[in-house]
Amino acid sequence: MRHLSPSLAAAAPREASPPRAARALSPITGAGPQIPSVAMAARSQAWQFAAALVFFHGSEYVLAAAFHGRRNVTATSLLISKQYVLAMSFAMLEHLTEALLFPELKEYWFVSHVGILMVIIGEVIRKLAVVTAGRSFTHVIRIHYEDQHKLITNGVYRFMRHPGYSGFLIWAVGTQVMLCNPVSTVAFILVLWRFFSKRIPYEEFFLRQFFCREYEEYAQKVHSGLPFIE
Repeated sequence: MRHLSPSLAAAAPREASPPRAARALSPITGAGPQIPSVAMAARSQAWQFAAALVFFHGSEYVLAAAFHGRRNVTATSLLISKQYVLAMSFAMLEHLTEALLFPELKEYWFVSHVGILMVIIGEVIRKLAVVTAGRSFTHVIRIHYEDQHKLITNGVYRFMRHPGYSGFLIWAVGTQVMLCNPVSTVAFILVLWRFFSKRIPYEEFFLRQFFCREYEEYAQKVHSGLPFIE
């Protein structure tokens, strides 16, 4: 058996140890608490949320400009209010906070996919309402009758009186289910239902003034399209 001389043993290759600087930067050996990384599921959901917002408001603008002209379309006419911006900002803040502190909460893929389905369904219902109504569809409630204002009872309006509101409610709540945001999901349901429960009677007061008996008969046959709001 051959034995290495002391000089050869010293020259034999050894497993290189990382320099101190590299060890200090290692997330495994670094001292102190580590900031948890955002889960891949949470990142994917955030991108889906951004895409849903861009598509929804982009298509709303295109359709409104097509029917009413670009000069008549503003953020106010599209109902993009401070309250709306705050609500969506709170939703993203909740999503980021929970993704950092409770990343497993964002890994319920079935729930997230249900939310995506709700977003698609709500988007379709909303846009069918806009296209079917055409120039009669406005984001701001009309309190004065105009010649182009007609009572729409065909298409999706055969099944619900306010498909635009119904579609938006499904879409908005769906975005929060998609994000797996439990707090915002409940908050969106309560706030939007309260908003529409006040807006619909106010809007229908003028519709009854405009179309009289015709609207009365229509309202008796067709539901509003929102739960617990006649």
